[in-house]
Amino acid sequence: MSVSTGEFKTDAIGQFGDPDEFVVERDRIKAYAEATNDPFEVHRSGDVAPPVFAVVPAFGALAEKSTGVIPPDALMMVLHGEQDFHFHQPIRPDTTLVTRAVALGVQPRSSGVTVNVKGETRDKETDELIVEQYMISFVRGQQVDEGAGEEPLDHAFDDTLRERDPEAEISQTYDEDQTFRYAEAAGDPMPIHLDDEIAKAMGFPGIIIHGLCTMAFTSQAAIQHACPDDPTRLKRLAVRFSKIALPGQTITTRIWNAGERDGRDAHAFETSSDSGDVVIKDGLAEVAS
Repeated sequence: MSVSTGEFKTDAIGQFGDPDEFVVERDRIKAYAEATNDPFEVHRSGDVAPPVFAVVPAFGALAEKSTGVIPPDALMMVLHGEQDFHFHQPIRPDTTLVTRAVALGVQPRSSGVTVNVKGETRDKETDELIVEQYMISFVRGQQVDEGAGEEPLDHAFDDTLRERDPEAEISQTYDEDQTFRYAEAAGDPMPIHLDDEIAKAMGFPGIIIHGLCTMAFTSQAAIQHACPDDPTRLKRLAVRFSKIALPGQTITTRIWNAGERDGRDAHAFETSSDSGDVVIKDGLAEVAS
């Protein structure tokens, strides 16, 4: 185990960062929908942003609070562990959004440390809350003596659901150029998604799909099953990133109806690639009735 020589800055927990503004343009929404192979016309037209687009205006604020907690010499060991969106209002074009982020907690795990950061995105003009989201980073090979602050919100898969067949199985295939299109639309140019040699140097078989691109694909599967008539009925989407996926692969999302949760229809899901790896675990979609 590699142990950082620095310390996690737990004194930063609970301190909001400066607000970060983002102007939502119709063309940017359309580009994100195209980059994630989104089939829904309301997204492809740019009238309403796809659910996972919500990370785009918030990513800078979330990343700043995450890196403000993690020791600098451990940043190369960071993986995106979980993402949890809570949708209050749809994101629409020609609005200015303001995001503030705060570190909520640092917790020890068996093989590393998790850092839980929350972002609140509001409409600048009305101050209406649009999206809350939680980004949980997993820092491999690090240690803390004890946890501080809040644990991530629960969205664990209930294994008793496996006693019956899923209500839906939806397959999707990544394009060979998926990562290049996603990187531009999302503003996420990490080299492991764009440069084969760098990806291999980091221990991957080659270029890998962005985790949030995979999450966007699973959001489409959830909407197709639960609310194809109105994608804005999706009110929560949470996942745990488990394994990598590669361009050209086919993924299959299996969805179980999981009763009611917080007054909404709950759907549990997991996603596997055609190589047999489970790439998304502990998937949860909550849909307004």
